[in-house]
Amino acid sequence: QVQLVESGGGLVQPGGSLRLSCAASGTIFSMNVMGWYRQAPGKERELVAAVTSGGSTNYADSVKGRFTISRENAKNTVYLQMNSLKPEETAIYYCNLILGTNAYWGQGTQVTVSS
Repeated sequence: QVQLVESGGGLVQPGGSLRLSCAASGTIFSMNVMGWYRQAPGKERELVAAVTSGGSTNYADSVKGRFTISRENAKNTVYLQMNSLKPEETAIYYCNLILGTNAYWGQGTQVTVSS
């Protein structure tokens, strides 16, 4: 059984920063992809960023240059450093882990960008 536990969400002012963390537990194969998605009210869930176990990264165009995804393989943990946050990025942020053909999700953490 794989579990993902996120932390680090909260309220931040526009232009501020937050760092999200997600720790995976259970049977984790060494080859995998970890990432972050977000879902704003009334919108579909969208990819924010992802990183492979080899370190290759992929970002949504809207966050390039402001967000950084990283991971610690030994801890099965992925991070998302978010800088210069915008009000429209208010959403629930979900951690995602892909193992082979299986996808696992965290419970989500709320990020609110507001003055």
